[in-house]
Amino acid sequence: MKVLYEDNHLIAVFKPHGILVQGDIGGERCLMDEVKDYLKEKYKKPGNVFLGLLHRLDRPVAGIVLFAKTSKGASRLSEQFRNHSVEKIYYCLVAGQRKETAGTLINWLKKDEKKNKVEVFDQETVGARRAELDYALVKKIGCQSLLKIILKTGRSHQIRAQLSQIGYPIIGDIKYGSKHKFKPGAIALSAEKLSFTSATQAKPVVIEAHFLSKGL
Repeated sequence: MKVLYEDNHLIAVFKPHGILVQGDIGGERCLMDEVKDYLKEKYKKPGNVFLGLLHRLDRPVAGIVLFAKTSKGASRLSEQFRNHSVEKIYYCLVAGQRKETAGTLINWLKKDEKKNKVEVFDQETVGARRAELDYALVKKIGCQSLLKIILKTGRSHQIRAQLSQIGYPIIGDIKYGSKHKFKPGAIALSAEKLSFTSATQAKPVVIEAHFLSKGL
């Protein structure tokens, strides 16, 4: 875990591949535990530390995760996430070379909680939620393509499922059809830029963490 940004109300850290953002029934140590320990030690806080979960990244995905340190921060930023006013930019490496250098994908996604997998529909479907993203080709690397993704909606497994649906699964993402390996416990997808308005001073904040975008 690396701290990328911190103010009185918010903290953003870089999540490595393979780590859960929030704990599950297995009781495994997660990113929230790491951040709470960091805050407890830094500010010498006794007892429990407040930490608000604002959004998530899938376990095999790396990148920026933003948390709230106060209830005010949680309320203000949760509203921005709900209103889609937070800009979220990802980078991913996919199999194949897409002819179109840029475009928009709009689908409807329905998650099977038992299988922990998303089904993709091209038309509005009962129980499915609308999902939209923009993509742009950054560069071609052999028979693979590095894409920049601007996420317009924040659905579970959205980027993974939508790219797989058009025949370009993310490298390492066996669940969504990839036949190529990446790193153990990881897929070639990272959240690398987050732009939002600060919780109290109404000033723009831009956080960047280059991983795939400058590592390939």
